[in-house]
Amino acid sequence: MSSAMTTTPAAGFLLLLGLGFFFGLAFEEFYGQSQQARPGGIRSFPLLALVGALLYRLDTGRLLPMVAGLLVLGAWLTCYYWRHIAEIDLEGQPNVGLMTAICNVLAYLIGPAVFAEPPWVAIGIAVVAVLLLTGREKLHGFARRLEVGEIVTAGKFLILTGLVLPFLPNTPVTTLTAITPYQVWLAVLAVCTVSYASYLLQRYVAPRDGGLWAGVLGGLYSSTATTVVLARRAHGSPGTLGQVQTGIILATAIMYLRMLIIVAMFDWPLALALAPALLGLAALGGIFAGLWYWIGARQIAVGPVADTPANPLELTAALVFAALFVMISLASAWVGARFGAAGLYGLAAVVGAADIDPFVLSIASGGSATLSTTTGGAAILIAAASNNVLKALYSAGFAGLRMAAAPAGALVMLGLAGCGIAWWMV
Repeated sequence: MSSAMTTTPAAGFLLLLGLGFFFGLAFEEFYGQSQQARPGGIRSFPLLALVGALLYRLDTGRLLPMVAGLLVLGAWLTCYYWRHIAEIDLEGQPNVGLMTAICNVLAYLIGPAVFAEPPWVAIGIAVVAVLLLTGREKLHGFARRLEVGEIVTAGKFLILTGLVLPFLPNTPVTTLTAITPYQVWLAVLAVCTVSYASYLLQRYVAPRDGGLWAGVLGGLYSSTATTVVLARRAHGSPGTLGQVQTGIILATAIMYLRMLIIVAMFDWPLALALAPALLGLAALGGIFAGLWYWIGARQIAVGPVADTPANPLELTAALVFAALFVMISLASAWVGARFGAAGLYGLAAVVGAADIDPFVLSIASGGSATLSTTTGGAAILIAAASNNVLKALYSAGFAGLRMAAAPAGALVMLGLAGCGIAWWMV
């Protein structure tokens, strides 16, 4: 697509002016609050965008005028940086930041981007630049709170993702199952990605004293682990009982949404078949949690949550999950071929008493390819129902029968509802 077809001159002129003003306003506001004078702002950035666009349109083939202008701007910014590098800012630190130079260069390049690329590119650049500029304190605070070990673990996992995954064979290595090594590792990445997003929010963003937040984010991480954590908290801190009970129910309600996301990553028709049931069960769990919170669970939680989830990107945990996934996939394929749907339902009830993610993924990835979508969906619902019964037992065991009566009852009712839907499906 040519640049003329991408953006008309009139529309491009208005767009680059708007983005320049937007970027310049944010730049001036940010440095105005810190009482620091920096080149650039609500006048300079629109002009830089205009100059960049004009020089780009003078020679859209070789781009010589635009490159020359960029070199002149870079030379001036280098002189400015060299002149002010010895200054000390308000915090007593050397003035060696590159944000001023980078923002001026970006403002200049917004003009060419408006005419050379689709409009969303220039808009996205401006918005991201403003967010990164104005989010300085939050981003630096997050960087200071983030542990080095987690960064190293994420780096190792990215290496395995980018280097190992492409070289894994995408063909079955055994006649016992249709699952390939590539699908095994892709399943590990899918589950760990969802869990890791929840882990970061739970550890660094969500308030540390809220049972409700722990329930919502914990349901995306692991509803079973969250139930154990909150049940222990209820036993140790009776004053937080109401929110903890509600959090346990919320974790299971969110679990159904997590399952739907994971299934959709691998089997869209199965996800569509399960969507009404899983969304309905999630809504029912939300209703249970809301009713219990309204009845008398609105106490203010006191004290931080002592238990924090483990990093799901730890390689040991990922390898253990991969091994479980392979074993359950083999078991699902063998049981499905030998005993049919009835055998698969029995296996679902058994594995639901542990971690249901490997079983859900084995069904979604084709571990029981000979079975219908309806049978696979019913098996997933049975596994989730069995897992709910396990969490109800965990609640009673760690919090005590009296304290766990409400959430355990809700979990059992959700399990019965899931079994009823599975029976209706088949």
